[in-house]
Amino acid sequence: MIMKTEELQKKLLTKVEQLKTPEGYLIAGYPNYNSLFGRDSLIAAWQMLKIDSGIAKATLQILATYQGKKVTKKGEEEPGKILHEGPKITPRKIPLTECWDFPYYGTADATLWFVIVAKMYFEETKDKKFIAEMWNNIVAAVEWISKYGDIDSDAFVEYERKNPKGLFHQGWRDSFSNHLKINPPVAIVEIQGYAYLAYQSAVSLAETLGQKEAIPEWKQKAKELHKRFHKAFWWKEEEYYALALNGDKTQRKSVSSNPGHLLFCGITSKEATEKIVRRLFQPDMLTPFGIRTMSEKDPDFDAKSYHLGSVWPHDNWIIYEGLKKQGFEKEAETIKQSLLKVYEAFNCIPELFEVRNKKITSLSKGALQQHDTLQGNVIQANNLQAWSTCGLLN
Repeated sequence: MIMKTEELQKKLLTKVEQLKTPEGYLIAGYPNYNSLFGRDSLIAAWQMLKIDSGIAKATLQILATYQGKKVTKKGEEEPGKILHEGPKITPRKIPLTECWDFPYYGTADATLWFVIVAKMYFEETKDKKFIAEMWNNIVAAVEWISKYGDIDSDAFVEYERKNPKGLFHQGWRDSFSNHLKINPPVAIVEIQGYAYLAYQSAVSLAETLGQKEAIPEWKQKAKELHKRFHKAFWWKEEEYYALALNGDKTQRKSVSSNPGHLLFCGITSKEATEKIVRRLFQPDMLTPFGIRTMSEKDPDFDAKSYHLGSVWPHDNWIIYEGLKKQGFEKEAETIKQSLLKVYEAFNCIPELFEVRNKKITSLSKGALQQHDTLQGNVIQANNLQAWSTCGLLN
């Protein structure tokens, strides 16, 4: 029996407090990733907006402090870019200092999330003064999208690591190795949705502040991305979006949860949206405990892998938010109940877990190899992860 909502909320809020820094932002998790992470901390801030908007404010402030100012190879810093991982809060179990500098900027989506969450924060709080203070940072982030994010000026945001010891993949399914089998520069599908929403968010904030100079350009960038996206990424045979475009613009055809993130971004048509939802809820993707990262039918599928078939609560939560936004209330409730079952099974909501034959298994104590190319380190899934815990509070 799942505990009463009030009791669950109280327990989860206690966990969130364990991740909160004195500055007010959340570290990504514990014991691994006990640092400021651009992507993770921003998504958790979004999840907490209606409960504690101060977390979003603190997150935007600290990330603005570290916002990229120059071009570096080792740290993969670029002007306007938001970091992947900041200075360590406590000694980290994963010895990465030989591979990159801290802060490290090897992420293609944190900068987009920075703009999106700034808009969400304003919508929730109407704190115009703070947004005005952040305006130069927001402008720099949007300029990064088209100058550094869009490597070949085709309207899509791509990534390719500059540091050969840095992250090969730089979306949320990141890795030091090419586990997704995509040749760089990589245009991963969900990042195009984030970019579209970031442009739209920036336009809205500019209108609020009366900063009209860049509005026509940003509207045009969004329009061009919207125009090109469907044709480039739509996988006809599967009636679904491909995972990514390779560097030569061919599709990486893999059925994944990534297109589910497009649902809250507004980049897809009504027809395409319906097909995304239909595909996500097929038996090879949907489990009693949430949607898998990859289809069971994929030749690379592994239910206990870090990104190739395991189930991630935050991934499901983003899909859940998109389902609600698009009016798929029944499907959204299915995801919500699935995540509650996870909590019931583990008495926590972990970073990720395995589902095989409709049975759930913890990966927190197993030999979960994430960074297999980095000194043979074995990474265990966190039982306390910010974007898992905060998502269940909604």
